[in-house]
Amino acid sequence: MTTLTFDSVNPATGEVVGTHPRQSAPAVHDAVTRAEEAAGWWAALAPADRRRRLLDYKAVITQNLRPLAELVHRETGKPTADAVLEIVLTITHLDWAARNAEKVLGRRRVATGLIGLNLSATLEYLPLGVVGVIGPWNYPVFTPMGSISYALAAGNAVVFKPSELTPGVGVRLAELFADAVPEHPVFQTVTGLGETGAALAGDPRVKKIAFTGSTATAKRVMAACADNLTPIVAECGGKDAFIVDADADLRAAADACLWGALSNAGQTCVGVERVYVVDQVYEPFMRELKDLAATVKAGEHYGPITMPAQLDVIMRHIDDAVKNGKAVKGGPESVRAPYVDPVIVEDVPEDSAAVREETFGPTITVRRTKDAQEALELANASAYGLGGTIFSRDTRGALRLARLMRSGATAINSVISFAGVPSLPFGGVGDSGFGRIHGADGLREFARPKAISRQRFALPGMNLTSFSRGAGEVERLIRMVTILHGRRKR
Repeated sequence: MTTLTFDSVNPATGEVVGTHPRQSAPAVHDAVTRAEEAAGWWAALAPADRRRRLLDYKAVITQNLRPLAELVHRETGKPTADAVLEIVLTITHLDWAARNAEKVLGRRRVATGLIGLNLSATLEYLPLGVVGVIGPWNYPVFTPMGSISYALAAGNAVVFKPSELTPGVGVRLAELFADAVPEHPVFQTVTGLGETGAALAGDPRVKKIAFTGSTATAKRVMAACADNLTPIVAECGGKDAFIVDADADLRAAADACLWGALSNAGQTCVGVERVYVVDQVYEPFMRELKDLAATVKAGEHYGPITMPAQLDVIMRHIDDAVKNGKAVKGGPESVRAPYVDPVIVEDVPEDSAAVREETFGPTITVRRTKDAQEALELANASAYGLGGTIFSRDTRGALRLARLMRSGATAINSVISFAGVPSLPFGGVGDSGFGRIHGADGLREFARPKAISRQRFALPGMNLTSFSRGAGEVERLIRMVTILHGRRKR
């Protein structure tokens, strides 16, 4: 029987980087079968033994950092230096997950309260079994490993379906794991197109799916999971806002804004797409932004648009923005496939596609606001809610805005910095998805809480969970609860 294959292609050159099998539903089924057996072995290891193996995996990735970054560069087109940064962040997250899993998930005693004074109670988090990860192409190491690292640290086996645009990276990540942990296939990669991911999501033995991609695709994955009530953690992109307050360091704000918008050719889920600037600093901020933008060039400072179909979306949004606003840098001529030069458009109506829909390209819209409160209200008027940024010298005011911003994470006087902090959870609200990876919440996302209560001694005269209880016991219970909870707080 002939095995169907597909190629991964360097989007900048058209060069074929690798050829991979289009793994069918039976092949995915076999991978999950292997993962089930491996999961039993992995979960039975002492936490210290899992930690040691994961730290070995971290070391193997570090030793292979340069060739892995080169592979990321060839499959995505992004500069090798950006690929290195992505992998370094991955290493720090893997290290944190390995070192903190036992502390976060291990068994601990919890208080039982006065009513339960004759009980002892413990809480721990147990592995789910097999976790399926469906990854994206824009950050083919950092993003899926944000799920894979934490799922492995929580004691699960992982079957990973990478994007069909970056399958070689996914294959290599599993190969490096096998180098560090050769005993069982605890981490496997299956390659293919949409049907491969559907087979993984639809397998009833997969106990959780971690998905990163578009909102529309997330809905299809959720539908596949629904038949088996398989839970899902979904990160579905964003339309992140960047607020510049009146007291901001304008040079630093412009520099961060430009990096957040243009790095990785704007193909970043938490990339800057909407900018709101308080009126009294609008003009000087725009001068700084335009001066800096003049020094950034596609093909030199960032790579091509990795997914060719995205060029149509980017062009549509640029056309929409320029038609309804004022282009201050670039325009439709900026699209020169496979590259898109920087585009900055101001005064774009809030109801336009360029403001409402995720562009996923090196474009930004900029709007003047009367104050930071109006900027916040406009920032929050979006179906998405993944990340965001606030620049202000007023620490208390910036923290207030950050807390009120409708997003899973907000950076102050920096951009996308929360993604580099392993102890912080990452995820969104609204059309940006639900669930969390990274940090303690990320570890718990891939585990199930197990509660145990044990009676230490019988309460005299208070056998309430028995048909032999009398009216006197119920009366004593009422008096106790009234004393404990019956007084109103004024």
